[in-house]
Amino acid sequence: MEKIKLSNIKYDKNGLVPVIVQDFKTHKVLMLAYSNKEAIELSLKKKTAHFWSRSREELWLKGATSGNYLKIINVLIDCDNDSLVYKVDLDNKQACHTGEESCFFKEIDDE
Repeated sequence: MEKIKLSNIKYDKNGLVPVIVQDFKTHKVLMLAYSNKEAIELSLKKKTAHFWSRSREELWLKGATSGNYLKIINVLIDCDNDSLVYKVDLDNKQACHTGEESCFFKEIDDE
């Protein structure tokens, strides 16, 4: 697998990059969040997912409030270097603050 340096990540105009969070065992997509450089560095160093909260405009350790910590197994970057995938182990068997395993549990009803 090709290795990419952190300095090669392409952030948007707000200094953010989208992060898809995926269960490393089941490959189920658990959530989508955004990270800045500091959040990515902390995630890699502590092996626990950190993000940037766009609504609160602050660094966010996933699980600090909900208890749903995400243990990082590895981090992948796409071919354009502008989005990431965090492959994680669910510490509490839930990624969503609602109590669901995944944040993607609703289906659009095409009326």
